[in-house]
Amino acid sequence: MKKIIPVLHFSKYALLFWVLLLLNACNNDSPVNPDVEENQYLQETAALTNLTKEQVAQEASEISPLLVGYVKTGIKVYKITYKTKNTDGAEITASGALIVPVTDQPASLISVQHGTIREDASAPSNFGEGSEAATFGALFGSMGYIIAYPDYIGYGASKNLPHPYEHRASLASASLDMLRASKEFLKSQSDVKWDEKLYLAGYSEGGYATMSLQKMIEEQASSEFNLRASSCGAGAYDKTAFMKYVINSNTHGISSYNQLYLWVLLTYDRIYKLNKPASYYFKEPYASQISQSGAATAINTSFNTILNDSFKKNLNDGTDKGFIDAIGDNDVYNWKPKTPTRLFHGNEDKLVFYFNSENAYNAMKAAGATDVQLITVPMGDHASSITTYLAGTLAFFTSTK
Repeated sequence: MKKIIPVLHFSKYALLFWVLLLLNACNNDSPVNPDVEENQYLQETAALTNLTKEQVAQEASEISPLLVGYVKTGIKVYKITYKTKNTDGAEITASGALIVPVTDQPASLISVQHGTIREDASAPSNFGEGSEAATFGALFGSMGYIIAYPDYIGYGASKNLPHPYEHRASLASASLDMLRASKEFLKSQSDVKWDEKLYLAGYSEGGYATMSLQKMIEEQASSEFNLRASSCGAGAYDKTAFMKYVINSNTHGISSYNQLYLWVLLTYDRIYKLNKPASYYFKEPYASQISQSGAATAINTSFNTILNDSFKKNLNDGTDKGFIDAIGDNDVYNWKPKTPTRLFHGNEDKLVFYFNSENAYNAMKAAGATDVQLITVPMGDHASSITTYLAGTLAFFTSTK
C-alpha cells in the first residue's frame, strides 16, 4: 500500500523536533558500575546528564506553549561502551548513548540509528548541543521511550577507526550489539522498567542502518528481542540500482552530496580489499585530488563526469566483478520482512534517490511481506522530509504498542 502524506500537514512537528536544540544539561560524570562478570557485551556505563520534565517543559514553552503537552517526563542520559566486531572481524570497543525516561510506567525501547555525521563531536554518546541524539533522541525519551543510540564504528569509543560508511553488515552488527548491551544495562537497574518491546528508527544513513539492523534481527536474533515495528527514512537500500544510476546519469553536482558518494566508493574499496588506485576510478585532476584528500575532495559537477570511461564500462558490462560484488553485498532491499515496516521518502530527494524506497517496497511486496507501506512525501527533498518522517514514525509506533 502506497500512501502520500503532504509535508505541510506536519508543520507543527518541526517545532517539536527543534525545541530541544536549546536544552542545556548539567553534566554528571560519575560512573555506574555494572556487574561486568555477568555481561557479554556491556563494558562500562557513565551518566552524562539529567534533564527534568520541568527543564524540558520550560524550554519548550519558550518556543511555543503548544509543545509543553508533548513533554511527559524528564530523562537520564548515559554513555555506554560495549563489545562488537570491526569489519575485519576483530573485537573492538564501541559506544553509544542510552536515554532513559524518568517514569514509573513500563517503557518501550527504540533503537535509533543516526544519519550521516562528519565529526566525532556529533556522535550520540557525546550528546552535544544540536546533535541528533540531543534533539530527536531527547524528544522521544521525554515522551516515555527508552532510546538506544549507537555511535557506530568510527565514532565515540572507536573514533580512531575509520567509519565504515554505508556498510550494511557492520552498521547492523554494531547496532545489534548496542541493543544487547542496552538490554544488559536495563536488567541491572531499577530506575525504569522495560516492557520488552523494541522499535527501530533512522533516517538517511540511519534509514539504511535501520533496514540492515531489522534484517539482521529477524534472521539472526529474533529470539532475543520482541521487535514490534521498524520505520526507515530515506535510506539507500538498493545500492546496485543507485550505483548504476550515479555512473550513467547526470545528477545534481552538489559537492556535499558527491562527497558522500565518494565516501561510499572509497569505503567499499577498503573494506573489500579491492585496493585500486584513485586513477582506476577517476579522471584527472580528480584522481590526484582524491589521492590527497579522500572523501573531503570537492566535486562540483555531476558525479558520473569524474569517473573514467573504462571504469564505467567495466561496471556496465560486468567485468569488474570485485566492485560489483561489493556493491551487491550491501543491497538490503530485496527480502521479506516479518515486522511491520514503514518506508518514508521524499520523491524529490536529490541525495538518496526516491527509487531506493520504491524498489524496496516493490521487492518486499513481491516477496510476500504483508505489512509494509511506502509513505511518499510529495515534493520532499532529503532535508524537508524529516519532519514528516518524525511525525509519521511517532504515529506508527503509537499504533503498534
